[in-house]
Amino acid sequence: MKSYEVIDNFLPKEDFKRLQEILPKQVPFYFQKTINGFHSETEKDTTFYMTHMLYNWENNFPVYSTFFDEYKIILDNLEVKSLKRMKINLYPKTDKIENHKSHYDYAYEHKGCIFSLNTCDGATILEDGTEIKSVANRALLFNPEKLHSSTSTTNVKARLNVNINYF
Repeated sequence: MKSYEVIDNFLPKEDFKRLQEILPKQVPFYFQKTINGFHSETEKDTTFYMTHMLYNWENNFPVYSTFFDEYKIILDNLEVKSLKRMKINLYPKTDKIENHKSHYDYAYEHKGCIFSLNTCDGATILEDGTEIKSVANRALLFNPEKLHSSTSTTNVKARLNVNINYF
């Protein structure tokens, strides 16, 4: 039995197109100097990525982006009882595919969805080594409490996805 599910054409075409159109024109991204908490005094780390936090539940207080209402259409297709975090990730193009450090999102039972906003040669790699390619309008449903990793892309300017943690 697979511990994940891949759903292509997750959103209706018109809804997906609207999300794609909003993204490059309006959504601000913020520099993250590490990917997955990579910190090492002995290894040189030149990786980075950009994020836009759509929603985050911290210290019993929700933080919302002004773009949350646009992107919550993704949640309508998931069985979300409670949202923990929802963010857009932008992994910039690299000369060769970089496999980022394995990580888990939170150390407790919950659900995860990685929703691809574009098609590229980047991927999400699950704990068992299964590689799920980034395909526009594809949702990967998985257990984010298990180790997984992201990659960069080499064939488009950036790999873009929405990372959702929920109950």
